[in-house]
Amino acid sequence: MSLRLRLTLLYTSLLGGVLLIVGGLVYILVSQTLLSEVDSRLERAARQLIGRLRVNPANQFDQRAVVGFQPLETLFFQVWDAQGQLQISRPAGLTQPLDPVGLTYGQSIYRSVLSGETNLRVLSVPLRSNRGPVGVLQVALSLDLLLVAQRTLATLLVMMFILSVGIVGLGTWLGTGYILAPLQVVTEAALQITRADDLSRRIPLAAQETDVEFRQLITAFNTTLERLETLFHAQRRFLADVSHELRTPLTVIKGEIGLMRLTGTVDPESLQAIDQEVDRLTRLVGDLLLMAQAEAGSLTLERQPVPLDDLVSEVVQQMQRLAEETRSLRVVELEPLTILGDKDRLKQVLLNLVGNAIKYTPPGGEIRLGLRREGREAQISVSDSGPGIPEEDLPHIFERFYRGRGQEGENAPFGYGLGLAIAQRIVQSHRGWIEVKSRLGQGTTFIVHLPLENPILGKEEPG
Repeated sequence: MSLRLRLTLLYTSLLGGVLLIVGGLVYILVSQTLLSEVDSRLERAARQLIGRLRVNPANQFDQRAVVGFQPLETLFFQVWDAQGQLQISRPAGLTQPLDPVGLTYGQSIYRSVLSGETNLRVLSVPLRSNRGPVGVLQVALSLDLLLVAQRTLATLLVMMFILSVGIVGLGTWLGTGYILAPLQVVTEAALQITRADDLSRRIPLAAQETDVEFRQLITAFNTTLERLETLFHAQRRFLADVSHELRTPLTVIKGEIGLMRLTGTVDPESLQAIDQEVDRLTRLVGDLLLMAQAEAGSLTLERQPVPLDDLVSEVVQQMQRLAEETRSLRVVELEPLTILGDKDRLKQVLLNLVGNAIKYTPPGGEIRLGLRREGREAQISVSDSGPGIPEEDLPHIFERFYRGRGQEGENAPFGYGLGLAIAQRIVQSHRGWIEVKSRLGQGTTFIVHLPLENPILGKEEPG
């Protein structure tokens, strides 16, 4: 069932229910008002008759007392004595009680009765004299006119109900169609985008569209499409980069195996090359798994107190061998600071940053490490004297397999792989962030910001 039809049925049902309640109340109120008017006329007629009635010593009613009684409307009345004998009746041929129940009720009572084929409203009034009860007076009026009025009113109410529900239903159908027309446009545009498999298309936002909700819907949908397009291109680029990264070691391995097959000998150099490429593949797969865990929020951290000064010294000592004698690797500042974190993951971050610094620092260059406290956070800096990173590449260096342009004037692109992306995820999982500053020809500085506030104890670690 469409939204348009549901809204039409809902509004029509609500109006129908309200009209039924109002119509019922009007019918009951009008009927009670008309019936009350009949009762009032019966009461006036009864008072007039009681004022005329006379009782002789034998408790017999004198019929001559009501001979001159001429009511303004067709009135039925009977006078019964205490023994239940009919004394006076008008019209004269009316011998049966107008209301048998009223004769024995003992007090005044109004009742609607069916006498033959005539609907009557009967008032029964007990009559008393100084000697006690002497009989019962019953006066009645026909209800035919009231019943006709009730039927007419009911017919009008039903016709008004049908007409109102029909008009409202039609108006709601047309109105909702007009209101929901932009939604239909959005639906058709979305289906066209789906069928064309083109995420670059957008739903047009008409200038005359004034409904805030639909403008927000179209804007949100276009924003979602833009986000999906970005993610799709990023995923496609990621798959291409992974394929490229896997193809290189696999090509080397296949070539070395082919060479050994041709020569018929096991070459130690070929075995060493294969071993290196296998290690490279292992690291790549491990990095991909770690990246997937970090992005899914399932990266496991073994939190414990980590002396950052000891960690920095350990990394420097381990990386001295990689720097060799052609590059200087030294610590320029080292404060004794401790945080709560995963030592192995933090060490992986520093090894990646220092490894990149050594990789891109030319012989004779310098790599400097520093650890200091700044407010409520620890800052670990890794600076190099390499070629620097182009300004347009800085916002993207933490993306997976992002390939930059390289030094200014160089055409060959260079890649950042997964190392920086993983480092950023690890630092973020420690509630920190990585800052990068770089100028071409003057080197690059990475600063790791880690909060000193203990997330478990809720207090600051001593510095």
